[in-house]
Amino acid sequence: MDPKRPKAEAIAVRDGKFVAVGTRDEVSAQVGKNARLDKSFNDKVVMPGFVEQHVHPVLAALAMNMKVISIEDWDTIDGFSLAVRDEKGYRARLKKALGAHKDKNKPFITWGYHHYFHGEMSRTLLDELAPDFPVFVWHRSQHEFYLNTAALELTSIDEAYVSGLGSSAKSMIDLSKGHFYEQGVIGILPKLTPYLASTEQFRRGLEYTEDYYHRNGITLACEPGGFLSKKLQDAVNAVYSDDATPFNHCFIGDGKSFYAIKPDDPNSLLAETRKVENWGSGRTWYLPQQVKLFTDGAIYSQLMQMKDGYTDGHHGAWIIDPPAFGFMFQTYWDADYQIHVHNNGDAGLDVLLGELEKAMARKPRKDHRTVLVHFGFAQADQIKRWIELGGIVSSNPYYVTALAGRYAKLGIGPERAANMVPHQDVLKNGGSLSFHSDMPMAPAKPMQLVWAAVNRNTAEGPVAGPQHRVPLDDALKAITIDAAYSIQMEKRVGSIEVGKDANLTVLMQSPYEVAPEKLKDIKVWGTMLEGRLQPVGPAPRSTAPQPKSTTSINAGDEAIREATIDRLVGAILHRHGD
Repeated sequence: MDPKRPKAEAIAVRDGKFVAVGTRDEVSAQVGKNARLDKSFNDKVVMPGFVEQHVHPVLAALAMNMKVISIEDWDTIDGFSLAVRDEKGYRARLKKALGAHKDKNKPFITWGYHHYFHGEMSRTLLDELAPDFPVFVWHRSQHEFYLNTAALELTSIDEAYVSGLGSSAKSMIDLSKGHFYEQGVIGILPKLTPYLASTEQFRRGLEYTEDYYHRNGITLACEPGGFLSKKLQDAVNAVYSDDATPFNHCFIGDGKSFYAIKPDDPNSLLAETRKVENWGSGRTWYLPQQVKLFTDGAIYSQLMQMKDGYTDGHHGAWIIDPPAFGFMFQTYWDADYQIHVHNNGDAGLDVLLGELEKAMARKPRKDHRTVLVHFGFAQADQIKRWIELGGIVSSNPYYVTALAGRYAKLGIGPERAANMVPHQDVLKNGGSLSFHSDMPMAPAKPMQLVWAAVNRNTAEGPVAGPQHRVPLDDALKAITIDAAYSIQMEKRVGSIEVGKDANLTVLMQSPYEVAPEKLKDIKVWGTMLEGRLQPVGPAPRSTAPQPKSTTSINAGDEAIREATIDRLVGAILHRHGD
């Protein structure tokens, strides 16, 4: 991934850094006769360590603790969960899982249900399937819940409780269906969170994600726009910060959470943002002068803002109302922050473009690297303008795999579905392109992201938008050097160059020597982190992993409940003010 030396035969490592790269003779001459020659990788392919620049460990830890029945395959704490993408199959899996639930005093909680694939969900249906114990169904988008009658009774969610909520929350609650979404979920979160995860379950979920990232070759992960809770950050640090952790993990503050503390006060916004920058420890840290903002709603819920609307007549939503977004964007711009912006719809991108154009006209900045995050739908002229203004793109190519086939028939239509995640418009305009999984919005498997971008196969089989396929060279850069560039880490990681951290991902096959459709099947031998070899262990068992140490998180159930509320409320702020 170094354009001056795209391939090499040998490397030398000292004190966690690359000190020589080149042919074997060149490296031998530089390091001297006392260097130890390690031939472990003679039959393997060594790449720069994979960089996953957008994951959500807290949400992944919660989801992987639940019974996963989703639209894609998942490796979970309970074992492998096969994808199910039809109503009949989902109902059969749900019924079987409910039948296996033994402890009737504890709620059954499942994640992965998606109404566009799995059909209608309701309190009545759940009462029929589970009349005598509580059931929580968490939508694949993580913005909706369905509860049966026993769950409503367990959580004391009734007409009296709902009547005390704001009008927007009440409008997004249907007690007869047991359905709560967006502001409705915010309203009931204090009632739900005591049951979502105990301290032990949460720790187990984080340790599982630790193994998951390593198994898939990740040496640097980043969470942009995470939770705003010191207690929960300490809980994450307790798992990720020690030196034995096989990757480094950085964080970026969530601008909308800081804004909510004291709206429309630029000094407060910046002061609150800077407060979190010392919350990391050891192998976790916050990236200074970087922040995450949001425009429109989630692609999995079809709540992105679309110029031409939806074929079924429903409407998108704003996560941050445009005037508030504009205030935040311009405040951070003036303070020289790199701004990462969640955006999925082309109408949302118009709002973002408007703010970037305004900022560049008012206070031009070089190398600002404002990041367009997720990149669900965008018009060719918008992308051209974005890149001309100095913006860069971090996309989730997995959207095509998971959603394009179904969305071609529902809500979006075939033409727009074929143009989801339009990578070629970025490349032909000379833009910087990186990939991310946004786990749990996609599995944190960098080679699967490469496969998705190179092939653009849908889960249904046909290719969606072959004109937007990404060349393999560009796809591999998108999980290494260009991913590092997107978070201003390219001087430290992302390529095998003298002076950089000695981070490697070791593959069992060359991506250039397998058929494109086999890219996601390439096995990871292990990684190197700052010179330390880290082979991947045996395949995970279908039971929970054992703790790697006796270190206690010391967060407590109440802290996790409190922090989970903070995180989830932050994730689903709606355009309505109350």
